[in-house]
Amino acid sequence: MRFDSKIAIVVREDLATWQKLNVTAFLAGGLVGSAPELAGEPYADASGRFYGPLIRQPVLIFAATGAELTRTLSRARERGVRASLYTHELFATTNDADNRAAVAAVPTEALDLVGLALHDERRQIDRIVKGLRLHP
Repeated sequence: MRFDSKIAIVVREDLATWQKLNVTAFLAGGLVGSAPELAGEPYADASGRFYGPLIRQPVLIFAATGAELTRTLSRARERGVRASLYTHELFATTNDADNRAAVAAVPTEALDLVGLALHDERRQIDRIVKGLRLHP
């Protein structure tokens, strides 16, 4: 099945593995929070046990340098695509209120980005992530 929209998560390549996984999980949750239609239907197994839904379409994960993340955010803003973001400072916080305060304390051009999540029309996302490579 080909979707009209595309989901891309971009993670800074020099993070520890646990950090990459943590950032990806937070960003995927942020996308579903921003666009509830991304959540699929609940699952059920043949025994009649039910499970929670997953995101309804593939998620492409890209690796990037800090500069590439900054460029990606700039491209998204230029195209009117709202990104979910994760900054390095969020590794030191322990709750959502502190996360938002940490981001609010830094101007856009000085954000120490470690991850971005994007969801929009397929061609828009392709233009925004152009030049990035899929995460190995």
